Amino acid sequence: MLYTIIKALHIIFMVSYFAGIFYLVRIFVYYKDTDEFPEEKKKILREQYTFMARRLWNIITVPAGIIMAVCGLVMIFLNPGLMKMPWFHLKLTFLIGLAAYHFWCWKKVLQLKTLSGNTLEIPNIKLRQANEIATFILFLVVFTVILKSMVIDYWWQLITGFFVLVFLIMMTVKLVNKNKKNK
Repeated sequence: MLYTIIKALHIIFMVSYFAGIFYLVRIFVYYKDTDEFPEEKKKILREQYTFMARRLWNIITVPAGIIMAVCGLVMIFLNPGLMKMPWFHLKLTFLIGLAAYHFWCWKKVLQLKTLSGNTLEIPNIKLRQANEIATFILFLVVFTVILKSMVIDYWWQLITGFFVLVFLIMMTVKLVNKNKKNK
């Protein structure tokens, strides 16, 4: 029963963590969107976005990520057989990607603080595309955990489906950004 409770907590804090990461990068996009605003409006909004990003990072995203990771480690401790499963190795590989994305987000939060309201030097489209990386990682992890050994058996179908999904999402982002520029 303890394992099941820890697993439930792991899932709850995984959802909280991803909610934080999803919204955090959206705040970066909103910050960048102010580039064309009048100076006074830009200054006010950028201060607010910087404040929101720091609060979201420090109060929701990082604590949820820590609790999620601790619960994951406890589950490995309670069920060390997981470390012998190929699908679990794949999940851990995706989590390394998530850690890299987490680090990138952290660097952007710090950058917003030091910009003091100046322009974020990254193209808007790149931020919008980066906003989807967490979605891709979430798909990879959830499908791996749910399908377990079937991920290994049907790897090529899953990879094909994943790349189709990535392509569709990236094209949607480009289309939305193009339509936004035309307005």
